[in-house]
Amino acid sequence: MSKESSRHADTTASTYIDPGAETKEAYEISIRSRTLARSVIGDANAEDRLRQRCSIAIGDFAMAELMRFCHDPVPAALAALKIGAPIITDIRMVQVGIQKKGHNCEVICALDSGAEIAFGRGITRSSAGFLALKDRLAGSIVVIGNAPSALLSLCEMVKAGTRPAVIIGTPVGFVNAAESKAVLRTIDIPSISTEGTRGGTPIAVAAINECITIHIEGSGHARPGHGV
Repeated sequence: MSKESSRHADTTASTYIDPGAETKEAYEISIRSRTLARSVIGDANAEDRLRQRCSIAIGDFAMAELMRFCHDPVPAALAALKIGAPIITDIRMVQVGIQKKGHNCEVICALDSGAEIAFGRGITRSSAGFLALKDRLAGSIVVIGNAPSALLSLCEMVKAGTRPAVIIGTPVGFVNAAESKAVLRTIDIPSISTEGTRGGTPIAVAAINECITIHIEGSGHARPGHGV
């Protein structure tokens, strides 16, 4: 357990924030869900907070046991958020779901780049997008919630020298999803992933949004309820 993870763990009902809860009812639902998740999962460190939020996102506490954290990814994500590093996603749904308040990071979708590479090489648009964005990947926060092909391509780029700050990789499905996440866990980049075929956009978005919430708390601008 890292010192930074421990420092951000103690978020009680009186201090709890949810930057995405814009009404009283939304906040009350959020805090009730989080209180239940704490009681089931525990609240020992920042990784537990991500386990809580990702379990809430899919309505299944089993997700907590499937999450994997390699090379202290939460502190790495917080450091990248602090300096406004770009957040690069595999698909539009992930891009749209990421909380835009409380940080200065540009949120980019790989699908907006690399069309010629995709058609020229016959590879997926998401993979081609990451190849096209190679020069923007250094120090970035990568969030892949759907495309195992993109995650496999990114891992190959890392092996060739590309160095994102942190990778959240949770592709879902029966073709290369489990395998791509297993490869992610072998590289020396901070990462958050899920074991096996389960995962998806809700998990990826929940993981980065909880990191953003922790970042907001650490910035000193948070207030209970709406957060910012």
